[in-house]
Amino acid sequence: MNNNTQGEDHQPKKESLDSRFNQTLRNVQGLLKGRSIPGKVLLTRRLELFDNSGIQHQSPSYQRSYSQNDAARSNDADNYMEGGVRNTNNSDSNATVNKLRSSASNIETSAREVKSVMGARSTDSARVLKFTKELSGQMIVVERLRELAWSGVPPYMRPDVWRLLLGYAPPNSDRREGVLRRKRLEYLDCVAQFYDIPDTERSDDEINMLRQIAVDCPRTVPDVAFFQQAQVQKSLERILYTWAIRHPASGYVQGINDLVTPFLVVFLSEYLDGSIDSWSISELSSANISNIEADCYWCLSQLLDGMQDHYTFAQPGIQRLVFKLKELVRRIDEPVSRHVEDQGLEFLQFAFRWFNCLLIREIPFHLVTRLWDTYLAEGDALPDFLVYIFASFLLTWSETLQKLDFQELVMFLQHLPTHNWTYQELEMVLSRAYMWHSMFNNSPSHLAS
Repeated sequence: MNNNTQGEDHQPKKESLDSRFNQTLRNVQGLLKGRSIPGKVLLTRRLELFDNSGIQHQSPSYQRSYSQNDAARSNDADNYMEGGVRNTNNSDSNATVNKLRSSASNIETSAREVKSVMGARSTDSARVLKFTKELSGQMIVVERLRELAWSGVPPYMRPDVWRLLLGYAPPNSDRREGVLRRKRLEYLDCVAQFYDIPDTERSDDEINMLRQIAVDCPRTVPDVAFFQQAQVQKSLERILYTWAIRHPASGYVQGINDLVTPFLVVFLSEYLDGSIDSWSISELSSANISNIEADCYWCLSQLLDGMQDHYTFAQPGIQRLVFKLKELVRRIDEPVSRHVEDQGLEFLQFAFRWFNCLLIREIPFHLVTRLWDTYLAEGDALPDFLVYIFASFLLTWSETLQKLDFQELVMFLQHLPTHNWTYQELEMVLSRAYMWHSMFNNSPSHLAS
């Protein structure tokens, strides 16, 4: 009788695990087929324009590329999928590992089929047209825009898309211009009221805060010459100080200066052409600079409204997410988790900066806006999804980490070898994060030892 009962209890567990596996596999295969869910497909700029279509003549064209070459994808999928079940000890888990291994060839085959069936131009044209269709309606459906944006936004559409995703610009096109005008004027009033005043009218705390911001601005993205321009640093200072005064619960916290930079670059791209290396903010009128600063200010506010406790006293939100990251890594890659623990390294020692600056200091700056497409597409769910992105980011170097002692781990994690990264490496990080999120987020005990 007891044996029968145990068998009955065991059967639903097996079916549940199989169901989650099958769903995850469908997600990954769908992802490779270029659907609107997160995926391995990204947009890269092409030098030439399409021959036919008014839309494409007005804007740069894009081509799809794959985030791993076909020969490597099978091994990568095998490695990270096997890592996902490394902690299980029963026969069902072993069966799942075998399924995951065998599925790698299916995923590789899917990718090749997509390559052979879809020409780059038709795929790009269809994707750009989807964005164009969503953005041209009188009432934008933001959830559909999120689905499209998750896998990357064409750069020339990014300013409008980001404003909409953050709720700064209203989805109703009839109201949009008026709302933006009012918000920009409100920012100017705040600057006049809080920033453009003598120090004699500031409190000691406000003076100290302004000095700290003035010290941090020249340190912001130091390897990009554009951010060393005096006018750019002045704009950063105005945005940060005004935001801090308007948000006294947190005030200014080091790291928030980094969070302004993606917004500044994206909104400047509406006014400046070419590479950021050739940009000069002095070419813009004071009115345009004010509009750009206002957009940065309001978008920063919208972003941080969803993670306020990340920057309040003792930053409890970040501490909570670091703990979740540690637990997730333990489930996905127990050998790495055990090695880090054996060496006496705390996750807080390296991951705090990742959550504080949202990886801006860890990857080449030219990749940041693509990463932020996914961040902003996540909306209110972003804080929890960061845990999966950062787990995927860390376990990129799983084998290397297990060979390092404490001092070597500290040095390696402070200076990660990402300087030669391209969109391919970033897309692989996001793809793994998406798959692990599908497996773990709604089943916190799934695959736990």
